[in-house]
Amino acid sequence: MNGFVLSAAAEMDLEAIWDYIAQDSLNSADRWIEKLFETFEVLDKNPGLGHKREDLTSLPVLFWPVGAYLIIYRTKNDRVEIVAVTQGARDIPRFLNARTD
Repeated sequence: MNGFVLSAAAEMDLEAIWDYIAQDSLNSADRWIEKLFETFEVLDKNPGLGHKREDLTSLPVLFWPVGAYLIIYRTKNDRVEIVAVTQGARDIPRFLNARTD
């Protein structure tokens, strides 16, 4: 692929994740964000990784877990686009519907 891109919503997700974790530890927040970016690179090199979850959404996205988080991504114009990053325990259909309304 030609490198991944972050949607504006995914950028906000990452900021929120960092802010939340940083309340307890700046170093941990930095490490989590680094781990997520490393995973974005893996997904860029292997764009078919992950699972469709038609039980959660009809959107053409794939899901990839990283610890307690889910990376939601798609391929678009020969690029991996990170659509969202969220807690896996969240109500994913509701979360995605709020993003597309």
